[in-house]
Amino acid sequence: MIFIVLPAYNEEETIGPLCQRLKQVMKEDKLSYRVLVVNDGSKDNTAKIVARFRKKMPLEIIDHRKNLGLSEAIKSGLINASKKAKSGDVIVTMDSDNTHTPGLILRMIRMIREGSDVVIASRYQHDSRIRGVPFFRQIISFGASFLFRVFFPIKGVRDYTCGYRAYKATVLKQALRHYGEKFFDQPGFSVMVDILLKMRKLDIIATEAPLILRYDLKHSTSKMNIGKTIK
Repeated sequence: MIFIVLPAYNEEETIGPLCQRLKQVMKEDKLSYRVLVVNDGSKDNTAKIVARFRKKMPLEIIDHRKNLGLSEAIKSGLINASKKAKSGDVIVTMDSDNTHTPGLILRMIRMIREGSDVVIASRYQHDSRIRGVPFFRQIISFGASFLFRVFFPIKGVRDYTCGYRAYKATVLKQALRHYGEKFFDQPGFSVMVDILLKMRKLDIIATEAPLILRYDLKHSTSKMNIGKTIK
């Protein structure tokens, strides 16, 4: 079983097309899957649009009555998926804003099956492509990646901040047992870095798949505070 966690906040323009594409990708590969959409207090029609897809695909909505931020959304999604997952299952996290291409999930799953514990969709592999990201933002992101690699090296990892990842369910369960609530104690987008650094201490096998980041398809402005993430 593949669990796909989608944290969503005011994504009414992108969540529908994303769900439709996920349905197509998983059907083409005949994979058993379940989508977990964490509606993080959206004030638009995100919840209504997602609700329509419950009749079309295996999908569950986790509702936050108010916006709690990415850290709490990821926490809700990963804990929920981990409780349902069994040995051999894979848990995927990805953004709901149309910037992450669903087709890459298939490659990431294969890499998990081949022995990886965590697979990161990376902006810094040879075949990676970045479209629509302002140049200054690329420079800042690359600088942050360099600093993480220098001070917190993880074999096989260049991209520490991307939220598009696949986790071996048994390894994620191990991390949750080991850290408990502290596994998600960093706020906002910094939680993605912190999760990776905590799993690093469990001697994980981490690899990367080249990401084509479609920032040009993003409808809303970025909700990420790069300064806080680096701190």
